[in-house]
Order: sequence, then C-alpha cells, then structure tokens
Amino acid sequence: MANEPSEQKQTPAAVPAAAPAQAAVHAPAQQARAAVPEARLVSKPAAGAAVLVKPVAKEGRWGVAHIFSSKNDTIITITDLSCAETIAVGSGGMIVKASREEGGPYAAMQASFKASDKAKEKGFVGVNIRVRAPGGHGSKTPGSGAQAAIRALARSGLRIGKIEDVTPIPTDTTKRPGGKRGRRV
Repeated sequence: MANEPSEQKQTPAAVPAAAPAQAAVHAPAQQARAAVPEARLVSKPAAGAAVLVKPVAKEGRWGVAHIFSSKNDTIITITDLSCAETIAVGSGGMIVKASREEGGPYAAMQASFKASDKAKEKGFVGVNIRVRAPGGHGSKTPGSGAQAAIRALARSGLRIGKIEDVTPIPTDTTKRPGGKRGRRV
C-alpha cells in the first residue's frame, strides 16, 4: 500500500513533463500551417500525403468579352461579369470605311484593341470570351474576324480566362424566311 501513493505521485509529475515536450514537437507544424493561410487542399495523392496549392491571385476586375462575328461585321462588347453593365464596345464598321471590309480580320483586330484599351482604362485586367455566330437560320460558324479578335484581346495585355461558343443553334428546324418559292431577286 505504501508503494501505490508513490506511483500515483510519480505519474502526475511525469505527465506534465511530457506534455510540453510533445507540444514543442507539434508547434513548428502548426506555425507552418498558420504561415500559409491562403493555401487550400486540392487532392490527396495515392500515398495519402496532402498537396497544398496556392490560388492564383486575381488582382483587378474581370469582365466578359462578347464577340459577334458574321461574314459582314464583327462586334466586340466588353461587359462586367454579370453581363449587366457595358464597359466598352468596338465594331468593324467603326474602323474601316468600306462596308465590304467590316467583317475582315484587320477590322476585328483594330476593334478589339479599341475595346480593350477602354476596358483597361477602367481597371479590367482579364476577360472571359464568348464567341457567337449568327446562328438560327444563318451561319453556325463565326466569321473570319472572330479568331483575329481573340488574338488581339490577348496581345493587348488582357488576361484570357475561358473561351466558349454561345452560337444559338435551334433544337428543331424553324421555317426560313422567304416563302414557298424562296427569295426572289
């Protein structure tokens, strides 16, 4: 019985001595996690170790560049992300004098440069691009100015997020205009 109280006295004394040592071992790991608060867990590899990746800093405003490109004209409209407020507009007709050149690549490039300059003045650093052809009864493929407009936006210094095609394609065929005998010229 005399041995039991001595064992009890040694056990509590041993536990507090071990606790600070254990806390000291885990302290650098906790400090390392606290030093990188913006890191997030992406996935776990097969080995079970976690991979931490820093997110890309998006400093500045982002917008959406709507590019409508037909064979006759190219229109570039830059809006905010909600697509409710128009930031800048440029079209092939604002650049060239001859109407046959409005849909060409040169007019599209110049219109893109003009629209991107206005957007950069207002603090935009990047855009997501939506390319649209006439669609419906018209052509389902964008005109020759679409690719040139995308290149010009990238060269102007704006960062490109994603590029998507938003051409309206009918799920069923609707009646083309012109009547039974077609368009008479």
